[in-house]
Amino acid sequence: MDLAKTVTQRRRHVGLTQRDLADLAGVSERLVRQVEAGKRTAQFDKVEAILTTLGLELTAEVRR
Repeated sequence: MDLAKTVTQRRRHVGLTQRDLADLAGVSERLVRQVEAGKRTAQFDKVEAILTTLGLELTAEVRR
């Protein structure tokens, strides 16, 4: 599953609006919308704040 779908599904599961998530994570609502739309961002620290707020963790794996 990709990051955008995971964030959207988790946000909905915990009952947050995009605005709520943005406020809790200390980021803009616009950034939350961009992440959920799958747009690229160089603001990794802010994306990490969104994931942390939702109780998610980003991992990297070697491609095969």
